[in-house]
Amino acid sequence: MNGPLLTLVPEQTGPVEVYDLGRGPETTTQRIRRLQREARLLAREQIEALARDLEDLARRAGEIAEGGEAYAVGVREMASRLATELPQKSQGLLAILSRSGKD
Repeated sequence: MNGPLLTLVPEQTGPVEVYDLGRGPETTTQRIRRLQREARLLAREQIEALARDLEDLARRAGEIAEGGEAYAVGVREMASRLATELPQKSQGLLAILSRSGKD
């Protein structure tokens, strides 16, 4: 059978921008605004990822702090402080992000 070769197109998981072919090309100002908006969104994603990472590190530090004699006393003490401080840092980052209000 000689037909066109069909290939599967992967599903789009993120948002898709639909470009209106009826509108003209972007002006420089429009392009700058679009790129700045994209940069702010990427920055927000990175800050949110950092906050999640800090929470994960706080959990791991808590496990070490409670690990008993397997860990040196100084390591347990430092891990205990980190387990307390890192969630606060994470919440602080997210609070600043929410107050900035720029998406």
